[in-house]
Amino acid sequence: MANMSNIKNPMPEQPADVRNRNFSEVTLGYSPETAIDEAQRCLNCKNRPCMNGCPVGVKIPEFISLVANGDFDGAYDKITETNSLPAICGRVCPQEKQCEAQCVRGIKGESVAIGRLERFVADYHLNHKQDVPQKRKSNGKKVAVIGSGPSGLTCAGDLSSMGYDVTIYEAFHTAGGVLMYGIPEFRLPKSIVQKEIEKLKDSGVKIETNVIIGKSFLLDELLDTMGYNAVYISTGAGLPQFLGIPGEALNGVYSANEFLTRINLMKGYRFPEYDTPVYCGKKVGVFGGGNVAMDAARCAKRMGADDVYIIYRRGMEELPARAEEIAHAKEEGIEFLLLKSPSEFVGDEKGNLTGVKVSDMKLGEPDASGRRRPEIIENSEHLIDIDTAIVAIGQSPNPLIRKTTEGLETTNRGCIVADEDGATSKPFVYAGGDAVTGAATVILAMGAGKKAAAAIHKKLTAQGETL
Repeated sequence: MANMSNIKNPMPEQPADVRNRNFSEVTLGYSPETAIDEAQRCLNCKNRPCMNGCPVGVKIPEFISLVANGDFDGAYDKITETNSLPAICGRVCPQEKQCEAQCVRGIKGESVAIGRLERFVADYHLNHKQDVPQKRKSNGKKVAVIGSGPSGLTCAGDLSSMGYDVTIYEAFHTAGGVLMYGIPEFRLPKSIVQKEIEKLKDSGVKIETNVIIGKSFLLDELLDTMGYNAVYISTGAGLPQFLGIPGEALNGVYSANEFLTRINLMKGYRFPEYDTPVYCGKKVGVFGGGNVAMDAARCAKRMGADDVYIIYRRGMEELPARAEEIAHAKEEGIEFLLLKSPSEFVGDEKGNLTGVKVSDMKLGEPDASGRRRPEIIENSEHLIDIDTAIVAIGQSPNPLIRKTTEGLETTNRGCIVADEDGATSKPFVYAGGDAVTGAATVILAMGAGKKAAAAIHKKLTAQGETL
């Protein structure tokens, strides 16, 4: 029975004034009844526009019609034909700009809640089914993957399913990349990330942690002496960018990268149970307007800050963060100080941050990106009292691999140059995700991992025929 409602089934959530003091997941997930009801809103369009919006090609109408019929196991099998991390994507994909943006239902109301349904199916499977690992017959070829974030995990999973012997090399002590160190527990529980990684390991993917390519050994050694037939670089964008204004060395000024890594990966929010101190004052300014800025602000609130400000040089319309993240931040008491640009951090005689000087901005003509360029309003500089600053204005790739690998072409921003299949200037070396694009979304990184796996397979299969 089709459900012709014009609005999505709402997502149950923890109340804002409760959740802003804990790190438990904010959204609680659909029940089986709600999932079936929501799935029945799908019109099963013949030309499937929603699939055009999915970087990993999930067969969306097919999995949704299985949910509508109560076949949750079948729906899971359908999603995982193309997406190896559905519990993660259901939570952190910007569906409203991708699959749901193309949904025909969205023309006269709200699109089908594709992301919420994907999350429901994945969670149902994790809670009710014991996966029997499928180890494929080996094809005798080895591929090394550098970095265990979403792009590396996706590439490794696809190659392993084709019979490759895959080893992932991860610099940190825990696999997962940005899924572990960047995205907070309340948005993406770490136990879910680890379950997805365990599934990969059960299928035969090997993961070596605490290995830094460029220090532990060189990329060239993987190909020349360690017997790998190809390498996929998916090292992400872990090098923080700063504002470049006076006072950034004061105590209390963090990069969002450090602040979130201490809290998420190193469990700083459970101090002193975990020995990770994180200083978080009572008045916190977060500089930036993307998802990372929202994550940092919401973490600061949970770490006990009284006042948390998002300080951004454009307006509400221009905030790049997901609508859901902005809404959640507002509900949790985060204040938005928009059209303000910082010029100097101010400290006391002991070197501790006490405030930030900002100027008011107005929006002028559009710049090259199509967004209106912020311009300073003269004589508008004023001081905002803060004792903690978190800079969340983007990250760039770590330079270690490019500095220790000859013949690997990179851009002036430090990103690795790769074609649309991930091939780099070095034979048999592929790259994708944030290491190529700069900081972007989990799902785009996964899409790059999928494309590279297919390209590596094609290359090594063709090579096998010519030998």
